Amino acid sequence: MERAIKAVLAHGLFILGPEVAAFEAQWASYCGTAQAVGVGSGTDALHLILRGLGIGRGDEVITVANTFIATAEAISFSGAQPVLVDCRSDFLINPDAVAAAITPKTKAIIPVHLYGQPADMATLGAIAKRHGVHLIEDAAQAHGATLRDGRKCGSLGDAAAFSFYPGKNLGAYGDGGGVTTNDPDLVRQIHLLRNLGSTVKYHHEIKGFNSRLDTLQAAVLSVKLKRLEAWNESRRKAANLYRSALNGCPGITVPVEAPWTGKHAYHLFVVRVVGKDRNLVARILAEKGVQSVVHYPVPIHRQQAYAELGLSAGAYPEAEMAATQVLSLPMFPEITVDQIAYVADTLRASMAARSGSLP
Repeated sequence: MERAIKAVLAHGLFILGPEVAAFEAQWASYCGTAQAVGVGSGTDALHLILRGLGIGRGDEVITVANTFIATAEAISFSGAQPVLVDCRSDFLINPDAVAAAITPKTKAIIPVHLYGQPADMATLGAIAKRHGVHLIEDAAQAHGATLRDGRKCGSLGDAAAFSFYPGKNLGAYGDGGGVTTNDPDLVRQIHLLRNLGSTVKYHHEIKGFNSRLDTLQAAVLSVKLKRLEAWNESRRKAANLYRSALNGCPGITVPVEAPWTGKHAYHLFVVRVVGKDRNLVARILAEKGVQSVVHYPVPIHRQQAYAELGLSAGAYPEAEMAATQVLSLPMFPEITVDQIAYVADTLRASMAARSGSLP
């Protein structure tokens, strides 16, 4: 890592230096697409895909209610209207709800590969084809995840958006994002959009944005990409250990892999806490030195930022139930067998505790 960073410091090409193009080629090859474009963040990746496809004011884009707000915000930034639908019990977007939400204004569907598991892309792809709309992957949490046929997330729709935020399976040393696609026209548009509408300095073909993947971040990502497969395999082993350790734990539901999933990326290992106050359980875990996080406590339609949607509680029951039950347990490639056992034992004790804390 230090050698890669020092090489950038030596040549000084900090914006769109050679490491950016090198990483773009590596990432496209890894994902199984013709091209990739590095941009400033995962949010920008989604936004610029929509802009590049000509989606904007007067259009509708369907996505799921239980996701990070950036998915919806990217749609809003494009000028289009986000149309939310519910998830299934496995947290993934519900294709039946998507089909019911299609209108003449619909221009795209954005499924989210939440927590590192692919959405039902075969069914969603058929819906998109039937209605002549774009299928855009929000793959921000799914670096290296695959379908059973081996195809990787990032190659399953018209385009895909990735985040390289430091906490991701493939994370930079700051913000970063990327687009993968087989569409050369979209690639040209995103090259323009990410760089102020320009491919030749001081000549601007369109009104664009400033959203370029930094050369330093590209250098870091190229180094880490070589280790992504091994890291993901470690995450999958950790997930299996968690399942065994939590087998039969009252009130805890562990994640289930969908039948179409080949390799889950396990960006997060998310359990459901049923029959007990999830926040109380999280507090007890914290008292015993176990960090947990809620992804995500407030569905998009209940955020103040999207109050204009006029959607009250009960609009998306699965998403709302998930928001009250989900709890992300520690998950990272280096987590040890003993650490997993300690988390599981502490969680079991937390579920059995009658009061606010363990003795």
